[in-house]
Amino acid sequence: MCTVCGCGDGKASIERGHDHPHGYGHAHPHDHHHDHDEHHHHDHHQHDRTRGEPGLLDCGAGPAGQTIAGMSSGRIIQVERHILGKNDRLAADNRARFRADDVLAFNLVSSSGAGKTTLLARAVSELKDNFPIGVIEGDQQTSNDAERIRATGVPAIQVNTGKGCHLDAAMIGEAYDRLPRLNGGILFIENVGNLVCPAAFDLGEACKIVVFSTTEGEDKPLKYPNMFAASSLMLINKIDLAPVLDFDLARTIEYTRRVNPKIEVLTVSARTGEGFAAFYAWIRRRAEASRAASLSAVSA
Repeated sequence: MCTVCGCGDGKASIERGHDHPHGYGHAHPHDHHHDHDEHHHHDHHQHDRTRGEPGLLDCGAGPAGQTIAGMSSGRIIQVERHILGKNDRLAADNRARFRADDVLAFNLVSSSGAGKTTLLARAVSELKDNFPIGVIEGDQQTSNDAERIRATGVPAIQVNTGKGCHLDAAMIGEAYDRLPRLNGGILFIENVGNLVCPAAFDLGEACKIVVFSTTEGEDKPLKYPNMFAASSLMLINKIDLAPVLDFDLARTIEYTRRVNPKIEVLTVSARTGEGFAAFYAWIRRRAEASRAASLSAVSA
């Protein structure tokens, strides 16, 4: 079981896309299972799986598969450090791959029901003519969200975590292999709906974007501070509902900045499109800053 959140011992499955006339991937599930620890130890850069090959990869849920019953608290801490250390090494590999491909990766996190998928579907459908875009979808079960994204004409790979409540860097590395090449583009990772455990797992992303709904209550950032502290941007979604809710926008922002004084905040409505122009401008600024940093590193 995962010492970070207690999830574990299920099997996660990652769709394998196949080539499509438009360069986009579909996915067809097959039952191929292997041990998650073995999955974490193998080299993601040297394997015989290629983009476009049908199939399904199974791995243990998150860094789970670790039984900690009966361990001392010191032993639990050691196991947790080992798990997160391994994840961080794989995240660094992912980050290097994204940098080499000039891909800007965003990790979208939220509680369940905040509207991440609706927000993401609108964003990718409106951005796809400007950037190559790919999506990795994380859920415990079903491929519903990936199908919603693919309906927009954007390639998506579904990762089902089974009993796991978060994505990890190994899953992202495998899923990225199944997407069309995104050189110069954007990768959106939609994490499992959970404001706790995903905060601890670096996936190799440029930054985390936390999606918060006006229906959740102003004190959510104080209740789940780690996620808001780990995020660079907060999108306050469903702002169109604010007039009919007892929702205090100023207090929400105040609570968020108590946790993370540097976080940027935008208000949006995935239903109406309000605020999305500002969100796209933010993405373009991040892309420009990322390219400038890469050029500076090369010239140095």
